Amino acid sequence: MWALLVLIGAASVSAHLQDLSFDGQKVFRVLPQNDEQVEILNFLASIMEVDFWKPDSVTLVRPKMQVDFRVEAEKSFDVEGLLKESGMEYQVLIDNLQAALDAQFDSKARTASHSYEKYNDWDTIAAWTADIAAQNPDLVSRSVIGKTYEGRPMYLLKMGKSGPNKKAIFMDCGFHAREWISPAFCQWFVKEAVETYGKDTVMTTLLDKLDFYVLPVVNIDGYVYTWTNDRMWRKTRSKNPGSICLGTDPNRNLDAGWCTLGASKSPCSSTYCGSAPESEKETKALADFIREHLSTIKAYLTIHSYSQLLLFPYSYTYDLPSNYEELNSIAKAASKELASLYNTKYTYGPGAKTIYPAAGGSDDWAYDQGIKYSFTFELRDTGRYGFLLPESQIKPTCEETLLAVKYIANYVLEHLY
Repeated sequence: MWALLVLIGAASVSAHLQDLSFDGQKVFRVLPQNDEQVEILNFLASIMEVDFWKPDSVTLVRPKMQVDFRVEAEKSFDVEGLLKESGMEYQVLIDNLQAALDAQFDSKARTASHSYEKYNDWDTIAAWTADIAAQNPDLVSRSVIGKTYEGRPMYLLKMGKSGPNKKAIFMDCGFHAREWISPAFCQWFVKEAVETYGKDTVMTTLLDKLDFYVLPVVNIDGYVYTWTNDRMWRKTRSKNPGSICLGTDPNRNLDAGWCTLGASKSPCSSTYCGSAPESEKETKALADFIREHLSTIKAYLTIHSYSQLLLFPYSYTYDLPSNYEELNSIAKAASKELASLYNTKYTYGPGAKTIYPAAGGSDDWAYDQGIKYSFTFELRDTGRYGFLLPESQIKPTCEETLLAVKYIANYVLEHLY
């Protein structure tokens, strides 16, 4: 078997140059049973390009853990042969990535303009932020909290009826470029707020008594790149001195156990922690804004995909937060609310224990700043489509997630501190 691995490795030098048709690329799901099978995956990753979807990195793989990864088309037969030979339990989740990519765009709303039921590119989202604020001046205002590495303005929407001494909830989407369902949810949330204000009693109360800061896309440069060059791109697009590899994982770039567990010091890794905490202009802008508004921000919600999880601190340590019981009961109730609509099952709990350790994440950072209600959502699905969730699932995904977000917001409103 090891001879087979060496053969695969020899042919893989050129694979680093991104072949931007995903034709024939496969996504495998494996279940390594023991340390030897974990070692096989580690070796595989060391000799060829393997894009880990879940967990984010081969270093996090443990026995009995479900592992999803993508491989180049010309390697997929070899990899499948290796998995068979090693006796590892596996299935092909996605047989042809290009076909899955094309199939994402199944929305009936194929208009050139903005739609809440399709994936919108960055220019469309940016124009939408201006429009939604202009059309709802008594509920929404737009500001710029910084610029990205490539110079794009980072638009933030503030939502709520104006009033004195209001507390706030901060929500962001699009930390990881390829998680397209995430920005779709931030847009949906804003739409629901303006459309149901004055009609839905919970939403009306929330907007009367709280402000919501919504950052529709954190990693804008990366998001643009997923539309123009590489749909599977995850990181930012900043240059790394001394390396040909671009980008930092913005959700490993905050000062919360920075660059310890579950983050990489290698600029070529998809979980690269950056040269220092907040080295990325995007994370710095987000952190600066939250620091400036710490006296008012009482909850932090960050939206990712995929896996159907509702996580809370900590991810950089196995220690539990001081208000663990409270956070756990909120997550349990919010997951139940979410499931009430389409019976979508979420797993909930502290990040490190529930999925795997990951240092430098925004939820842990916000919590350590004193924001005691801090949650990460991992939206649909559990891997059938992974990052390529079809547009036909945007509406149901957003509808159910909204129920959980409203539950958490309402809880925060009733437990202001």
